[in-house]
Amino acid sequence: MAVQIITIEDLNEFRSLLLNDIKEIIQSKPQQTKQWLKSNEVRKLLNISSSTLQNLRINGTLTYTKVGGIMYYDKADIEKLLHGNKVNAIPTLFK
Repeated sequence: MAVQIITIEDLNEFRSLLLNDIKEIIQSKPQQTKQWLKSNEVRKLLNISSSTLQNLRINGTLTYTKVGGIMYYDKADIEKLLHGNKVNAIPTLFK
């Protein structure tokens, strides 16, 4: 059996090749985003309480789908809500 010696340069080259391969895999894989979010995910995303989320449901501001006691929210509806309530800031002058 022949003995092979691995040098630090060999290890660094292997490391570089491995990192490049991993980067290619990550970049080529399309990012999948969830279409349906659960209540806790929506609360974290919008930084709101359970009661605020309930009020958004009750007054029809945010639509939802209920399946087996779990409420799901369409991410597109949340984005529409955020874009629909966008406020243009008017700069104020300090005197």
